[in-house]
Amino acid sequence: MVPDFDNGHVTSETHQGITTIEFHHPQGNSLPKRLLDSLAHEIHASGSDAETRVIILRSVGEKAFCAGASFDELAAINSPQKGFEFFNGFASVINAIRSISKLVIARVHARCVGGGVGLAAAADYAIAVEGADIRLSELAIGIGPFVIGPAVERKIGLSAFSQLAMDATMWRNSDWAKKKGLYAEVHPSVESMDESIFRLSNQLAHSSTEAMAEMKKMFWKGTEHWGELLPQRAEISGRLALSKHTREAIEKFKIKA
Repeated sequence: MVPDFDNGHVTSETHQGITTIEFHHPQGNSLPKRLLDSLAHEIHASGSDAETRVIILRSVGEKAFCAGASFDELAAINSPQKGFEFFNGFASVINAIRSISKLVIARVHARCVGGGVGLAAAADYAIAVEGADIRLSELAIGIGPFVIGPAVERKIGLSAFSQLAMDATMWRNSDWAKKKGLYAEVHPSVESMDESIFRLSNQLAHSSTEAMAEMKKMFWKGTEHWGELLPQRAEISGRLALSKHTREAIEKFKIKA
């Protein structure tokens, strides 16, 4: 039987210059390739849309902003090519955020794992709520945060990134994430977080698009090679996903789930 990945969604709406891209998956907002492709498409489309002046990236639900890679899809990888194609989905999303001229605000309303941390790091400005703790769990299943690594390291530095990547079972709280620079703001409530997102997004929607585009270039200077780097990292992850260690770890995880 072919696994059914056709659940979850990615939607996009634009109001008064603010485009909100929303994703959802019933398994903790985890990301199968179909949703990764849809996210990259919507980000590119919004980036080239004349009506869009700023982008908000958010997810649905209360328990998790993003649980990272879909374990069902990880378990279904049966070749290096399939592994590359899946992990390259994360590369495509990060490179989409990097390459467009519009600024991206991430609304992080709950915990982030793996690729979810990568999304928050790739955003130009992340606003979170207390309890939006983070963890890079990849090493626990025999792979590593290779694709998202450049984005996370760029935002929080090599030392903090290496701590997250090595201690793959430990959660770091939202205050740690703010002190390291992953989150620009951490709010005591969802209401306070949303008020701040509303204020900033409206301010940016009335700012100079030319100035913001030049700022985006400045912020991302030195990442021009990521179009080649991140797919190379996806090859590493795709190969490791086929290892005996990883296959056994994924099966144990699925049994616990």
